[in-house]
Order: sequence, then C-alpha cells, then structure tokens
Amino acid sequence: MSRRPAAVAASVLAVLALGTTSACSGNSSASTGASGSTPTVKLMAGGLDKQIYLPYQLAQQLGYYKKYGVNVELSTEQDGGVGAEDAMASGQVDMAGAWYVHTIDFQVKGKAVEGLVQLSGAPGEREMCVPKSGVHSGADFKGKTLGVTDIGSGTDTLTQFIGAQKGVKASQFSRIGVSQGSTAIAALQNGKTACVMTTQPTVAAIEKKGIGTSAIDLATTAGAKKALGGTWPAATVLAQTSWVNSHKDAAQKVVDALVATMHWINTHSAADIADKLPQSYVSNQLVTKADYIKALDQDKGQFLPDGIMPAGGPKTVLATEELVGHATSKVNLGTTFTNEFALKANRTEGFKTTTTPAGPTG
Repeated sequence: MSRRPAAVAASVLAVLALGTTSACSGNSSASTGASGSTPTVKLMAGGLDKQIYLPYQLAQQLGYYKKYGVNVELSTEQDGGVGAEDAMASGQVDMAGAWYVHTIDFQVKGKAVEGLVQLSGAPGEREMCVPKSGVHSGADFKGKTLGVTDIGSGTDTLTQFIGAQKGVKASQFSRIGVSQGSTAIAALQNGKTACVMTTQPTVAAIEKKGIGTSAIDLATTAGAKKALGGTWPAATVLAQTSWVNSHKDAAQKVVDALVATMHWINTHSAADIADKLPQSYVSNQLVTKADYIKALDQDKGQFLPDGIMPAGGPKTVLATEELVGHATSKVNLGTTFTNEFALKANRTEGFKTTTTPAGPTG
C-alpha cells in the first residue's frame, strides 16, 4: 500500500532506466529447477499483519501454497524501508502484495506491471478522526492536518482524491506520514493530526482508546462505492509483466493458492480466520483477539470471494489518479491487470464465481 519517497523514488527511476533486462536475463528469484520440481516465488507484502493483507499469511497457514505446488517465501515491508511494490519493480522479490493503483503509476513511468489476482474491492481503510475535528467528508479537509501511511502512498492518493471530490485542493490542507499502529495512534493522541487514514487492527485500537471515530468508510465494498464513486479494487498481487510471461506456471500456482484462500475466507467466520493466523497478528500491544475478530467481522466485506478484478474497478481507480494529477499520460488499463489466472483457478477447482469480471478496458 505504501510507497517510499525521495531516495526510494530515485532507486525506482534507476530501475526504470534499466528496463526489464534483469527480469529477462534469468536473475529472478523464482526458479523451477528440474522438470516437475516445486518453483520458489518471493513475495513481499505491504504489512503481513494488516487485515487488508491477511490472505497471504493465511494461505501459508492453511498449507495452500504447498497444496498447489509452489514454495512462497513471504516477507513484509518495514517502516522506513523499501515498499513492497518498489522491491518487486527492482527485482528484489518476484511479487508484491500491494495496491492495484501502483500498476497505473508504474505504467505512467514506463514500467509494465500487472495485477494477477484481486483480493479486495475496497481499500480496507477508514478516515479516523478525533471527536472535535469536525470532519465528516472531504469537504471538511480544508485547513486540517491529515495523517497518511507515507507521502506518495495509496492512502495519500485517496486522501487527496476525497478532498478533490468536494472541491478541496491538496494545497488547502496538510498531509504527513504517520505509518500505522502506535505511530498513527500517537499522531491523533498528541494532536499532531485531526485524522489518520488507517486500517485494521489500528482502527480497532483507536476506537478502543476512545481517541477517534470512523468519519469516512473505505473499509468495505459498499463503503468504497459510496465514498469513491464505484468499486475501488485495492489489495492485489503485482508482478512485472516480463516476469509473468516467463514464469506463467509459477504465477498460476500462486494464484491457485490465493483464490482457494479467498473462497475459504468467504465461507468462514472472522473467528475461524483469526484462529488460523499467527498469535502475534491477532493479539498484541494494540488489540486483543476479541478486538481483532470484531474488527475483521466489521470489515470482512472488503474481500472478494474469487480473486477476479471487478467490472468498472480499474476505471474508478484511474479516475482517482487523474483527478489528483498522477495519471499524466494516457493509460492502457487492459495491460494493468489480468483475470486469466484467477478465472483458470476457479475453473480448475470448480469454485462458483460471483464477481463480474472487468473487461480489457476495465
């Protein structure tokens, strides 16, 4: 979800200059070895312990990567480190568990990156505001200081977009990076920000402490449609198109495992899901397990049951990018995502699909 500014941006530009040479030269960490052996894929997520990204670790806990014949080495981005999508773009990892919006950003910069399996139809975020903020919509952003994960992150884009929809320009309010968890909570508690855009379980911790409430719901598909004008696909698996084309078998196996996980999520309760996740994810200094389950039950509607990019979703995200000035050139939406792998995964397992797929133009 997050993107690091300054130094990281410079490193990404350097990667863009290199083009896809490293991906095509066999330097990728994904390897199939001898015929019939298990491929290994490195996947970094924008926070494995965040509820919006829980499918990656859940698939591991359920044994689905192994079941579908792939060894997935999971890692999580660290505060102040390289973002998951940038690590993927530079070849440090094969795949990124990040937001679909980054595919548009990369295309504008001349980099071919695509989403392979769509995990959510909403950002999974909430605008959490202190009671005296007076913020109820983007119209109230004027003159306020608002917290985002990082400057340049997906939450930064969404914050600007929500304001712009109501005629409030980004220059009319301030945005600062507050990350997540304890630092986001402290920003509200210490009066550094009027609001922070954040996800579970940080949302639950803020509510439990009584320091903020949800002013704008982007955590469910229904909430995203109301606030953003349509389904806003967020959490996805990103990979360089050159890597996908040369590792289709490995890519399919990863998608098979994640599609099976999405169906498992759809047919199990929040308590069932929490029971399968690592203890440190669901019970820590921020929340108790009961808090975690309550929060997941509240926001579980963000997850798509079949991994398919929903019709109209890419167009809604592109409209966001255009309004905030990020899409500075013509974007071919048809190359920013594919439903090929998810549709095949559902057919292979006999899963019933409920999402209407996006077409070539989104």
